[in-house]
Amino acid sequence: MSVLIIVFLTAVIALFSGVFEQGKFARYIGILGLIIALYVSFMPECSFFDQYKHMYEYSANTALFTKLAIVTTLLLFFLGGFAFSNHRSHQSELYALMLFALVGGIVLFGYQNLVTMFLGVEILSIPLYVMAGANKTDLRSNEASIKYFLMGAFATGFLLFGIAFIYGSAGTFDLYRIHDFGVANTGNVMFILGVLLILCALAFKVALAPFHMWSPDVYAGSPSLITAFMASVVKISGFFALFRLMTIGFAGVTHEWINVLGVFLIITLLLANVMGLAQTNAKRMLAYSSVSHAGYIGLVFFGMTSLSTYNLAFYLFAYSLSTVGVFMCLIWVEKLKRETSFGAFKGLAKTEPLLATAAAISMLSMAGVPLTAGFMGKFALFSQAMNGAAFLVLVAVLGSALSIAYYLRLIIAMFFFKESTFKSSEKVTLTYNIIAVVVIVLIIILGIFPDLFARMFGL
Repeated sequence: MSVLIIVFLTAVIALFSGVFEQGKFARYIGILGLIIALYVSFMPECSFFDQYKHMYEYSANTALFTKLAIVTTLLLFFLGGFAFSNHRSHQSELYALMLFALVGGIVLFGYQNLVTMFLGVEILSIPLYVMAGANKTDLRSNEASIKYFLMGAFATGFLLFGIAFIYGSAGTFDLYRIHDFGVANTGNVMFILGVLLILCALAFKVALAPFHMWSPDVYAGSPSLITAFMASVVKISGFFALFRLMTIGFAGVTHEWINVLGVFLIITLLLANVMGLAQTNAKRMLAYSSVSHAGYIGLVFFGMTSLSTYNLAFYLFAYSLSTVGVFMCLIWVEKLKRETSFGAFKGLAKTEPLLATAAAISMLSMAGVPLTAGFMGKFALFSQAMNGAAFLVLVAVLGSALSIAYYLRLIIAMFFFKESTFKSSEKVTLTYNIIAVVVIVLIIILGIFPDLFARMFGL
């Protein structure tokens, strides 16, 4: 909980820094606060917070996923100076909202009861509704904000209705007591209905089909850095919240929800990758890519072992790194060309080879090409799922094969056009080059030596 408090206080200070110099210090305040929070996350939890364990517990798994979310947010903050250059009048609000959303994510990593989970989901979601509409003069951004808000409210209704059914049948919000009730009452219709309603609500949060309808429009209309935050940090938070709930609270009735989840995954893997092939805009393509990765990550629920949590963490980190690598390139191109069609990327490698290489390696990692972190993440999840759902793995492999086609379209645009459409005077910033090197090195090193992941995060 120490990390939670540090991130919250950082968000408050960043917000009020807007009083001075139009908030130009907010990014530096956020970076400093995140570095402090990351350092504290490696330390033992203060015993003072033991009294809140029935609500929130900072366990080893909580610490691991908190570190993943903080590292990813930190990388995005480094990209913010250039990405938010046209938001000078309200930069402090945007950085503060990102940090407040991260607070909600951290709550979801350690919640012990359904009330705390609901608070975490809403603290995570409400800032996102605002950030999606940050480009106030852009109709697509306004559409993204209102669509996300309306669909989010709809999902919240599902979540609250499900929690009400669970409480009405089990008489408790505590995850472990709910688990005991589920084991003793496997045929309780109200309890099972509550489980399915909550599953649908959280499927919306992580963009699993058929609850993904909001995702392409919201991702395409939001500012690109916010889209990257949604596709990485929000994905980490939402999936671990779902994983924690299903493997602790609802583990006693696994046979009642596992097949429903399997159907969601099949629809997700096929629909998202087919729709990705049909896109002509890189940002919308990455939106469908994000939906497809929700399908791959969902395989963690099948054939579960003692390493399932580790496999989930590794995949989420590999995917988040790749997301940062691709969106870093997209942000730069969008600033110069004011569009994100595939044509806007033509010849990028001629003028910015490092940026283009980072984006290419990131997409190859997303596709699961060997010697990348994404390949090792997929290999771990697919190997695990083979023990319980071989057909799902087959569908996932087919989806991965389809995804290579739309990733290659962007790579071909960047590397295989003789003439560059970019002026040589338009050079990327030093910060972006450094982050590009970090992303490339981490993706390749974790693809060759995956055990380094455990050392990086103190496991």
